[in-house]
Amino acid sequence: MTAIGLEFEHLQSSVEALRRSLSNRLMYGVGKDAVTARPQDWLHAASLAVRDRLVERWMITTRRQYDQDVKRVYYLSMEFLIGRTFSNALIALGIHDQMKEALASVGVDMDTVLDYEPDAALGNGGLGRLAACFLDSMATLGIPGFGYGIRYDYGMFRQQIVNGEQVEAPDYWLRYGNPWEFPRPEVQYSVHFGGRTLQRNGQVEWVDTQHVNAMAYDTVIPGYATSATNTLRLWSARADEEL
Repeated sequence: MTAIGLEFEHLQSSVEALRRSLSNRLMYGVGKDAVTARPQDWLHAASLAVRDRLVERWMITTRRQYDQDVKRVYYLSMEFLIGRTFSNALIALGIHDQMKEALASVGVDMDTVLDYEPDAALGNGGLGRLAACFLDSMATLGIPGFGYGIRYDYGMFRQQIVNGEQVEAPDYWLRYGNPWEFPRPEVQYSVHFGGRTLQRNGQVEWVDTQHVNAMAYDTVIPGYATSATNTLRLWSARADEEL
């Protein structure tokens, strides 16, 4: 297929431009108006408005890397503690104050909105924090990089005190969705495990396995004060057959 240079509207980052993006994303992305919108809805709309500006850089960076056929760093980790993407993206893009003013212009306090964003529960140790720092650093330095990991539904535990004892429960961080990720249903692989091996005709066969489908989800990783971005691709386990 021949590549076609598509034109797109460059998104500005002024207070007025962000305010318009907030209104558009609240209506067309969230399906709410300003009267019925809750803080969670405003967080979703603001996240989509910021993500739009990241995607523009993402497409340009990715196309440049493929055109130049550059070498890439592929970082595999069981955990990626990327923190709260909304506040991180605002800092990376240098639009924290503009977004705060844009939200205030529609009667929304940004500090209240920020409190509604959960940490991405993609692990619970230093390994995940280190992996996230590597991705941030590579993007900031303009090093083409790709992170690969697992999209945990329950990557952390929620701790409570019940009758004087600590009780752990799953922390479903995706309860309200994740506006930062792009599902890639066209990118799926069958992952096998278990089973047994057989010797046949001088070859080893892996048989009687159980398997699940791994589906890709992509998230943009922005560099700080630069137009360069990288990609975090997480794999979600799916049933290989529908019920």
